[in-house]
Amino acid sequence: MSAFDDPLLDRRTAVLALSGAALTLMAATPARTTWSRTVTTSPIGAYIVGNPAAKLRLVEYFSYTCHVCADFAKAASLPLRTQYIDPGLVRFEYRNLVRDPVDMTAALLARVGGPSAFTDNHQAIFAAFPTFIARVQKATDAQKSSWFEGSVAQRARRIAADTGLAALMRARGYSEAQLTAALDSEVAQAELVGMTNIGRAADRVTGTPSFFINGQRADVVAWPALKSKLDAALKAA
Repeated sequence: MSAFDDPLLDRRTAVLALSGAALTLMAATPARTTWSRTVTTSPIGAYIVGNPAAKLRLVEYFSYTCHVCADFAKAASLPLRTQYIDPGLVRFEYRNLVRDPVDMTAALLARVGGPSAFTDNHQAIFAAFPTFIARVQKATDAQKSSWFEGSVAQRARRIAADTGLAALMRARGYSEAQLTAALDSEVAQAELVGMTNIGRAADRVTGTPSFFINGQRADVVAWPALKSKLDAALKAA
């Protein structure tokens, strides 16, 4: 029997041919965009995640010392990202509504690493909500008094140390110099105050979380109710 009559050789040839065809098909098929990796900064300093041309523009006003916001972040993070943001249907804008010095400290730390790091920092801070809020509640009167003394940066440094927020961010791989730069940033401080003022004065936000879909207030606070609003808006778009 010659090599040309070898059935094993024929099978190998067929497998190689199929593999080549599969590689050609893969090369011809464009990679799907994962829109949650696209993070930009709005003119007011808020972070926007997702497809700039998305049908829906979702805005959330939130506070890092709001337990309802923490509950929303825990419930909504995965489904919102995989079902709405990644496919390019929803563009999500995170706007801070700063309520107190602890909230300001967390908001400044969430910005360490820039726009691309924000969503992971945001989720990590909310995941640690029970821990750092417990430390806030157990803080001494002397500690709490110091949180209202000095510049914003001085207050934030003390709060970050006392609440464990600085330790949380160090565990995420950030250096002391990066944390200090974030807490000292007067630009970030001004942006956070500006966002808060816009929320209260222009958008009439009185509580957190507050959501807007394409500029219209969505009077819901929990993920299942917001999901229903998003689905209805997508059908109407």
